Amino acid sequence: MNSFPDPKVAFVTGAAQGLGLGITQHLLSTGWKVMLFDLDADAGDEAITALPEEQQERALFFKGDIANEHDVAIAVQQTVDRFGRIDGLVNNAGIADPHSGSFEHLDWESWQRVINVNLGGAFLAAKHATQHLRKTRGAIVNIASTRAFQSEPNTEAYAASKGGMVALTHAMAVSLSGAVRVNAIAPGWIEVGDWQKSSAREEPQHRDIDRQQHPAGRIGTPDDIAKMVAFLLDHEQSGFMTGETIRIDGGMTHKMIYAD
Repeated sequence: MNSFPDPKVAFVTGAAQGLGLGITQHLLSTGWKVMLFDLDADAGDEAITALPEEQQERALFFKGDIANEHDVAIAVQQTVDRFGRIDGLVNNAGIADPHSGSFEHLDWESWQRVINVNLGGAFLAAKHATQHLRKTRGAIVNIASTRAFQSEPNTEAYAASKGGMVALTHAMAVSLSGAVRVNAIAPGWIEVGDWQKSSAREEPQHRDIDRQQHPAGRIGTPDDIAKMVAFLLDHEQSGFMTGETIRIDGGMTHKMIYAD
């Protein structure tokens, strides 16, 4: 039985925009305290300011680079200093492939940046948060992608980082057996255009075929992922789950496609 009183505390990376913001808002709305870790200070300030006053008191923003171990270590410590503990880590921070050309022309620095942010950042956050998660018998949720299982052309760096996230998930689940549960979510097409900071926000424009190609009949929303994050963080609901990667993609990866 957890001896700590509610509310619980989550550390969310890439939390100020897009999917991370959706996860953050959902956790706050269900009573969690949240550290929002993000590289974009403007987005972080907007994210905090837009919250209801009561939720602002349970939220903290830290501007940092998830691929910088010093930043991660400080942010984890500030979370504990402010909120007393950490019950959940959500490794959401990620960047896309830097260009759409062939990987034959992708420079090493760009490749390394994608790997360092998407995969290395999850490792760093887990490395520094785990000592606190052990105390609360907490949980880690890694945000992978369906790109770990299937690809479009010229997405080698992103696909490799997300495939690594799936492997990192089951590796950490075994290493942390009996102490911290570790699971992953592999989202498909999740619309986040309207979940950006004001200067980058776009109203989604979807065609009928965009919706119809999903067996679920629609494109995903951040809330679809956020609800599963909350489920996986809750020991009462998902305490027998660890090492798993759950696809949430409207059924797209199960759909057969034939050439005409």
